[in-house]
Amino acid sequence: MKKKVVLAFSGGLDTSFCAMYLSQDKGYEVYTAVANTGGFDAAELQKIEERAYKLGATKHVAIDVTQEYYEKSIKYMVYGNVLRNGTYPISVSSERIFQAIAIINYAKEVGADYVAHGSTGAGNDQVRFDLTFEVLAPEIQIITPTRDMILTREYEINYLKENGYVADFTKMEYSINKGLWGTSIGGKETLQSDKTLPEEAYPSQLTARGEETLTLGFEKGEIATVNGQQYDCKVGAIQKIEEICSAYAIGRDMHIGDTIIGIKGRVGFEAAGPLVIIAAHKMLEKHTLSKWQQYWKEQLGTWYGMFLHEAQYLEPVMRDIEAFLENSQDNVSGDVIINLRPYSYTLVGVNSSFDLMKADFGEYGEVNKAWSADDAKGFTKIYGVPTKIFHHIQAKNKKDSKA
Repeated sequence: MKKKVVLAFSGGLDTSFCAMYLSQDKGYEVYTAVANTGGFDAAELQKIEERAYKLGATKHVAIDVTQEYYEKSIKYMVYGNVLRNGTYPISVSSERIFQAIAIINYAKEVGADYVAHGSTGAGNDQVRFDLTFEVLAPEIQIITPTRDMILTREYEINYLKENGYVADFTKMEYSINKGLWGTSIGGKETLQSDKTLPEEAYPSQLTARGEETLTLGFEKGEIATVNGQQYDCKVGAIQKIEEICSAYAIGRDMHIGDTIIGIKGRVGFEAAGPLVIIAAHKMLEKHTLSKWQQYWKEQLGTWYGMFLHEAQYLEPVMRDIEAFLENSQDNVSGDVIINLRPYSYTLVGVNSSFDLMKADFGEYGEVNKAWSADDAKGFTKIYGVPTKIFHHIQAKNKKDSKA
């Protein structure tokens, strides 16, 4: 009986080679699976399926985990205002975890002997897939032909041609990974420290002119309305915001960070919707949360993003951080007004019944309503006592040393 292997399949060169190699050379019964986290449309999924069967797959499935990805990851990244190194909304790297979870669950469902992926040995994805597979199904062995055989593109293309499979594997000038929470872009400029991506490298080109007002409504930290239109499906709301904002070519940047494997990495990205959503959410929190809620959210949000990026989603502390982040959102409700223009946006203001600026204690810089002038004088005097003591001791010691 043939051994059964489930291959995480995207239809690209590496996974195309793996499908044929595992089926033809190794004699496995190959089940291919693509886990869609919002990056593929119906036409693309159809092409991937056709390619899988041409390469020798016994069975192919498309697993849609977009909603799960939102509920178990994106929602908490918004709650935590997560931007890795203050820049990157953890787009593709967060998707990989949920793709890996879907693949290994499918492998267990069909009783696979092995699970395989096409990652090379030079990036983060190999760790994300391996670690997730090992934690959730240690009994299933992992096969990684591209990594283990240290294959070149030329070798893989020639192998496919020699075995009767011909496709256009022309290496694109830019590598694009598109998903619900942003698109990563790699190219020759991202391999150098002194270059940036040219305009034409970005999939979303500038099509809107002038200015436009966008109003986002939040309910307990989650997107609820876009320009007054209610969205029960949060995925749909994100897609709508992306559609509006990407027309202004907003959300482009370069992420530079430390990879899981220890080297520095550099990648371009565009994430118009995610960056506007996070900025709007953070502004609403400034109005509705206390100083210390904001402080500790920032600390935990940073750790949450780092663990997520570095394949530690299954670490139990992540559930603890999620509980904290969700609990902090009780009063994060209201509208945020944003002005959009080509390549930039401005946060205008908020309208919320939980706005702490609306309290009857005073108007900053104008008038105090809850304390007297004498109260302010007494507070300032006591507030300065520790600093006064320090400077008094310093002056005394200097005086004594001169005596």
